[in-house]
Amino acid sequence: MASNSPADERKTLGSVEKAFNILDQIKSEGQIGLSDLAGQLDIPKSTVHIYLQTLQSEGFIVQIDEEYTLSYRFLEYGGSFRNRSKLFRTARAEVDKLEADTGEVASLGIEENGLRVLIYKSEGPDAIHDNAPVGEYTHMHWTALGKAILAHYPRDRVDSIIDRHGLPRANKYTITERDELFEELERTRDRGYSIEDQDRRQGVLTIGAPIHSRSNDEVVGSVSVSGPKSRIEETERFEELVAAVKKSANVIELGFSHY
Repeated sequence: MASNSPADERKTLGSVEKAFNILDQIKSEGQIGLSDLAGQLDIPKSTVHIYLQTLQSEGFIVQIDEEYTLSYRFLEYGGSFRNRSKLFRTARAEVDKLEADTGEVASLGIEENGLRVLIYKSEGPDAIHDNAPVGEYTHMHWTALGKAILAHYPRDRVDSIIDRHGLPRANKYTITERDELFEELERTRDRGYSIEDQDRRQGVLTIGAPIHSRSNDEVVGSVSVSGPKSRIEETERFEELVAAVKKSANVIELGFSHY
């Protein structure tokens, strides 16, 4: 895990930070003009214009009429990096199979810098579509993918993630107390799977399972299925999905260990 000491935080370039602040704001808005961008970031228009010209010349943003949007160059970078991931290459076919077998959204996630990253998702025509994009970062405690991973981290590592990112609320169902989260993680370890019961999105229930490296037993990611709570919580259906997710995790573990 990356260090977060004050000394490390001081070793940054303000110009690079400013460039990424501009990119983050464009991402948040989708498409935005120079004046609005400068006003929202409280940066002089002349300065923002220089950054926009530079980012545009390097191919990372596109100008549409008088507004700017991100370019697909980011997809090239992310796709290239993901395709080199041993976990992604090992798990992709099994995640597709999990979706085909269950008819629900099947997802693959990892932890990076204390956040859950959605690195692959497979969804069929009857699956619930939550519009979570591949590459999305979100709080670990909001998701079954995140909780499946946290449950197998040492307590001090979980504490450091909480210290860094907190336990913000997504809705009234979100766990926001440290002790309550550790109790949930203990239950997750004992039963062998995690549950996201509307923690992030109302009406959605997700079942997740950790993926371990069999060479050192460290957790390297997690896999899950998501669907409407009303459909998944039926006892027989729920047990079928738990078994399917745990089986997929085992298949991925075997492939990962022998890749």
